Amino acid sequence: MPDVFRKSRRDAPDGFFAVEAAGLRWLDVPGGPRVARVVDVGPAHLDLERVRGAGPTLAAARTLGRRLAVLHDAGAPAFGTLPPGAADRPAGFFGPVSDPLPMPGGSWGDWPSFYAEARLRPVLGQGRERGTLTADDADAVERVCALLPRLAGPAADDAPARAHGDLWSGNVLWSPRSGDDGDDEEGAEAVLIDPAAHGGHREGDLAMLALFGAPHLDEILAGYEEVHPLAAGRRERTGLHQLYPLAVHAVLFGGGYVDATRRLLASLARR
Repeated sequence: MPDVFRKSRRDAPDGFFAVEAAGLRWLDVPGGPRVARVVDVGPAHLDLERVRGAGPTLAAARTLGRRLAVLHDAGAPAFGTLPPGAADRPAGFFGPVSDPLPMPGGSWGDWPSFYAEARLRPVLGQGRERGTLTADDADAVERVCALLPRLAGPAADDAPARAHGDLWSGNVLWSPRSGDDGDDEEGAEAVLIDPAAHGGHREGDLAMLALFGAPHLDEILAGYEEVHPLAAGRRERTGLHQLYPLAVHAVLFGGGYVDATRRLLASLARR
């Protein structure tokens, strides 16, 4: 029997664990990052291989960057596409197992339209329903949506990436290297967990790594650019891609996240 870690919630939304399992399998591409292996899945649980812990190293971080670029380059049919096994659903999920928000799926031909219609406006609606966001916030979101083609800059034409979708630092585990591939002399590697996988923008995953401070982020980005150089101005677009996950935190947790979301909206609207 493999050593198993079980995620469970008796009243999980319909398809929650099946969508996560589909995402993990879709993200497991040749040459990409190691992804936690699915052992079993049911309506109220997801069993994963237990990941042994190790410390993050500079070499492991650079290797993660290279492998993340390979994963993104595996692509997706369109912006908003959900993984095989979940693509017939209207939505995936974003957020903790205790209170996940629906994350619309579908097919959009360009990133600005996708970001406005499938991320910013839906999370605004979720915030209005819960009373954490206001009519003034709705006006600010609409101002930013109108500016998205310009704010996206030269990255607006990027092809849909195979995105993890919730790649904050807590969803990157560091483990002893499972294979002898020679990429990391110090013997550690990153393992991805808890995706909100979809066809997205590659800069979205990179912005999530920055949002809560992934270790050795500069090395991750350097490794990424060795494989896939990023469009000019990526750093200036980081806040744009952080707006959706920050707004999700505002909806779920309120408090300072609401103020941070409003400050970011105002900053983007002034550009």
